[in-house]
Formats: sequence, C-alpha cells, structure tokens
Amino acid sequence: MSAQERPPVKVVRVENVSKSYRLGDQTVAALKNISLSVEPGVFLALAGPSGSGKTTLLNLMGCIDTPDTGRILINDEDVVGKSQDALADLRARSIGFIFQTFNLLPVLSAEENVEYPLLQIREISRKERRARVARYIKLVGLADFAHHRPNQLSGGQRQRVAIARALAIHPSIVLADEPTANLDHKTGKSILQLMKSINRKYRTTFVFSTHDSRVMRLADRLVHLDDGEIKRLGVRTEDKRVVYAQGRSLEEREAAAEAHEQPVDEEGRPADPHDRGRPAEPGVRGNDDRGRPPETRERGNDDRGRPPHTRNGTQQRRADERGRPSRIRDGTQRRGGTSE
Repeated sequence: MSAQERPPVKVVRVENVSKSYRLGDQTVAALKNISLSVEPGVFLALAGPSGSGKTTLLNLMGCIDTPDTGRILINDEDVVGKSQDALADLRARSIGFIFQTFNLLPVLSAEENVEYPLLQIREISRKERRARVARYIKLVGLADFAHHRPNQLSGGQRQRVAIARALAIHPSIVLADEPTANLDHKTGKSILQLMKSINRKYRTTFVFSTHDSRVMRLADRLVHLDDGEIKRLGVRTEDKRVVYAQGRSLEEREAAAEAHEQPVDEEGRPADPHDRGRPAEPGVRGNDDRGRPPETRERGNDDRGRPPHTRNGTQQRRADERGRPSRIRDGTQRRGGTSE
C-alpha cells in the first residue's frame, strides 16, 4: 500500500484491551476486551457510571498503566512492553494531562508550573520555553496572573494553568480526568468553553473521562462504558445530532455511526426515533425484540399500538388507573363492556 493509500493515522488506538485489578481476595475486571480509536482533532468523552472503566481506559491511553492483554498504539507506535523510562519519555513529549485536582506544584508560580514539563525535553531551548510559556499563559487568559502561586489563584484559574501546562509540550493528545468536578457550575462551564475553543481553533485532540452532561453536549465523539465494556459509540453530526451504533466490531460501529444510523439524545441515550420521523428499531432502549415502541405493548393495545375498540368500531374513552373504561359522554360508566 502506498503512502497515499494508507488510512489516516490514529492518535490513539486501543485493540482488544483487558485490565484487571486485585481487590483483597478478589480479581475485578476493570476493562473487558476494549477496542477504540481516537482520531486527530476530536473532542471525545468517555462517559459512564462510577466503576464503568472510563478512568482505567484513560490511564491506559496515557501510559500511566499497562493492559493485561491487547495493544495500545500512540501515533501508530505500540507502547505495550516498553520500559518505564520509555513510557515516561513518551508521556513527556506526546501526552498532556489535566486532572480534577489540578496537580500544580505549590511552590512554583503559574508560569513556572507551565514551564516545568518543558524542562524534561532537553532539545527545547530556554528561549523557546519562555516563548511557549508566555503564549499559553496568555491563551488561557492568565497573563496578569503569571507570577501568582496556586494558593493565590481561584479553582478556575488553577485549572487554566493546568490546561496551559498540558498544551505547552505540543502534545498529540490531551487527557482530562473529570476536569470540572472540583469547580462550580459557572467556572466549569467557562473551562469547558475554553477547551472547546482550543480544540476548534488549533485542532487539539481532547479525551475526557466525565460524568458531566455539559462535556457530553460539547463532545463530537461519545463513548459510553458500563461494567468494563463499550456499550455505545456516538458521533455528533454537523446538525448537532448524535448518532450511535452498538454491538458490533470497532470498524463496524464507527462506520455505522458515521453513516448516521440512529440518533441519540445529548447525553448519548437513544432518542425517540418517532420524533424525527424514523421507524423504531430493535435494540433501542424501550423497544421490544420486534422494534415496537412501548405504547404498542400497553394493556389492550393491538400489534400496531392502537387502543382497544368497542364492538361497533368506535374508540373507547380513556381508562382509569386500573384499566377500566372511564366515563363516556352520556355520563354513564361502562363496566365489562356494558353500560350501568
């Protein structure tokens, strides 16, 4: 295959990865045969309940942890089996991190915290370091606070320093673990808007581990995990809808999602297909195995979801909470199909 025929490089590719941990006498399966790819420039959210495996997956992508089985490729380079020193060098040059607790060095100023990871990359000159620090401190709106230490900054300002620090190394990908969890609503919203604007302007690749529905609304890729497995993969379309595919191979899910196969709501849950004039499909939450929506299975409804009809073909009035017909127009009550 020629260079022109090769598929685009994935920033991260996770292939058939499993990870377990020992918890006392038990072995807990955190991830089960996960496959996922991250394209350059995406704003991707890993969502799911606590214990679903999203933070474990984020740590594996960031080379903080290693899988039990499977492969992880960063910029098409397999990182499984690399030494700790090699992984540390890869993290220092290619992966930016943003933590919910900020993880700033308290004795350093904002600009010194941004500069610190650059000191680990020897080929970057002092002049280049200072230029990057000034650029990214300004980018996150902290030019007037560059000499402040973390205890002199608000939570939102500290997270802005963390964002600048992550960007300063010119990473291939930025991994953010619950970046709004320790922020109030207004501050969290401004931080997310900042990261989204950076993503749009500079095509910086972001991957979030999150419970925050605001992150999900901004994400152009949604990966929903539960019990260590990917349950849904969603892609946001140009008209702001999210489409998803599930229960297939990685390539099939991505292709189906890109083909706009099925809409979901802003939090990644399957949306009501009837709202958009689409036929119901089997497997959509609430549909039965024939693809019928819930109303077709209500008491007394026929296979087409129509309410019961009286013998003369006219539709009965609304039933009470026990399923008995309510009062009809003449004010009498129908019991057992006859008038009182």
